[in-house]
Amino acid sequence: MSHKFYKPAKSRLQRSELAVPGSSTKMFEKALNSNSDYIFLDLEDAVSPNDKIPARQNVIKALKEINWKEKGKTISVRINSLDTHYMYRDLVEIVEEAGDKVDTILVPKAGTASDVYMVDCLLTQIEANKKIKNKIGIECLIETALGMSNIKDIAKSSSRLEALHFGVADYAASLRARTVVIGGLNPDYPGDQWHHGLSKLVMTCRAYGLRAIDGPFGDFNDSNAYIASAKRAAAIGIEGKWAIHPSQIDLANKVFSPPESEVNKAKRILEELDKAAKEGKGAAQLDGRMIDAASARMAENIVNIDKLIQNK
Repeated sequence: MSHKFYKPAKSRLQRSELAVPGSSTKMFEKALNSNSDYIFLDLEDAVSPNDKIPARQNVIKALKEINWKEKGKTISVRINSLDTHYMYRDLVEIVEEAGDKVDTILVPKAGTASDVYMVDCLLTQIEANKKIKNKIGIECLIETALGMSNIKDIAKSSSRLEALHFGVADYAASLRARTVVIGGLNPDYPGDQWHHGLSKLVMTCRAYGLRAIDGPFGDFNDSNAYIASAKRAAAIGIEGKWAIHPSQIDLANKVFSPPESEVNKAKRILEELDKAAKEGKGAAQLDGRMIDAASARMAENIVNIDKLIQNK
């Protein structure tokens, strides 16, 4: 391991993240009673310009009046992007009025480290002024060519930063990519056209201690394609995926939950290596295969995720 080490962000279970438009108040209770780990109340793309300000008030009211914590939900608010005049009022009004109810702020279309700095600066001042005790986290959507080209600097931009999300729809638009469905695969491309972006995002997250989250899949009637997309993401280390429809929540939870057999094997690996260490050995055997320190790190990842799930 390198002597240089970036402290991991706060651990949060984020297998499924349900997007809830701030303009659709009827969806708040449904989201509360859903099986999603994470909920983001959206003020950005899912809300039309005419509804931006009412949606902000809806979100503030929902944060104040609904007991999200009682249902084990982590609550994020996606503010409008920094190139709009809605953004600063989103942050000021929400955090001043209900900041103690917010876990993270989701920043869309993050393009540079300075974008994160601006949000961090505002949060710091509001928290100090309102004497908010909990430090609100920041999560960023990487969904533009600029954001992806600056992803390393963005990842190092703030001690508040917890996670990066892959925003495939705007990313595709930014690249002028030809797409079939949001997050889906174009049959003209020989493979997964989103692999490079997702792989770069997860590598950056792991290098700098952040959580790595995959974004939306547009066709909520195609569960098989959603599962396939989630499995591709999970295979390279992504730990969760958005659900733009309640039907996608359980699919994400299943894909990003290690199966019981995998958890049991991970525990056995740790047990065998512990025994080996007590005997002065650095490696051991399990089921006819060698296991060592790298095996232990992989096993610990699985066991830690399982602990978060069991404690939910």
